[in-house]
Amino acid sequence: MAEEPKEAGQTKPGFQNPVAGFGVTFKAMFKKRLTEQYPEQQKTTAPRFHGRHQLNRHPDGLEKCVGCELCAWACPADAIYVEGADNTDEERYSPGERYGRVYQINYARCILCGLCIEACPTRALTMTNEFELADSSRANLIYTKEQLLAGLEEGMVDSPHAIYPGTDEQDYYRGLVTEAAPGTVQQVAVSKGEKPEEEEVQA
Repeated sequence: MAEEPKEAGQTKPGFQNPVAGFGVTFKAMFKKRLTEQYPEQQKTTAPRFHGRHQLNRHPDGLEKCVGCELCAWACPADAIYVEGADNTDEERYSPGERYGRVYQINYARCILCGLCIEACPTRALTMTNEFELADSSRANLIYTKEQLLAGLEEGMVDSPHAIYPGTDEQDYYRGLVTEAAPGTVQQVAVSKGEKPEEEEVQA
């Protein structure tokens, strides 16, 4: 059905009353302002806010990450790079057979979705409330393992060091190890530093 022609001078109903156009303005004038004085006043985040990642430790200081790379596989933005390595009795970073030798998260690509947290089988990776990740350099947005690893608390010894005597990997994840064994000392990190020169074999 064809529309009826509009009469001359006919206007839309919304513009018939000039005051009606200012209704939204008048209502907003008496509402509480939402302006935040950031960064002078730090913003309080929600308890389960998805912020910067953190690599956690066991109560004795050993790392929970076993270098399985499941977090990297689960990341939809391909922002995580993990390179695993084997533990030895002389240089042990985690209670299991392997540990994360290289761990990087590119926050220029990360969308903070939290899928890596769900994929982690050892609860090694969690997310903090830290949200100030902006930087003037793209290279600085690639966080390394040293930047992501949780700090040492009371009763911890920095890795690498030997596991608690008489325990195995399962005891750590059952929560039976609550602190470092008396006399635990940090081992020499050979794999991270320069490897010692091999002695020449005499014929």
